[in-house]
Amino acid sequence: MKNIKPKLIALFKEGYCTPQIARIAREINEPSATIHYNIKKMEKEDAIRTYKAVFDYKKIGEGFCVYILLKLTAEAGANPDMIANELARNKAIESVDLLAGEMDVIMKVRAKDQDEFYELLRSLLARKEIERSTSMISLRQVKSEFVLL
Repeated sequence: MKNIKPKLIALFKEGYCTPQIARIAREINEPSATIHYNIKKMEKEDAIRTYKAVFDYKKIGEGFCVYILLKLTAEAGANPDMIANELARNKAIESVDLLAGEMDVIMKVRAKDQDEFYELLRSLLARKEIERSTSMISLRQVKSEFVLL
């Protein structure tokens, strides 16, 4: 059988997952139509933005997880949303948050290994908007997307 695992992983990361309405209905003892209506309403209100799979990242070749704190230059700090949105387009960067305090941005990065991470870090530090960075390597993830691992 054809191995389409990488294609599936990419789609799941982009939100190609759907709620299991019948399973939810059984769990909370409500009719499927009620579940469906309420889910569609939350989607329309943008309360639910997407559905995605929760992965065992080691098993999909992205087991190296690093949090990167960035200090932006004073000029870039005047418009941190622009920098954050640019960074968020990188597929290796799982999340980007703007911060108050000493550092301006925190990112969660997933990579195959430290070599792949190093290449990403080099490209980040080459940007003129970034004054400095601090990296923190995750040793083990215990909970992800509200799921205990």
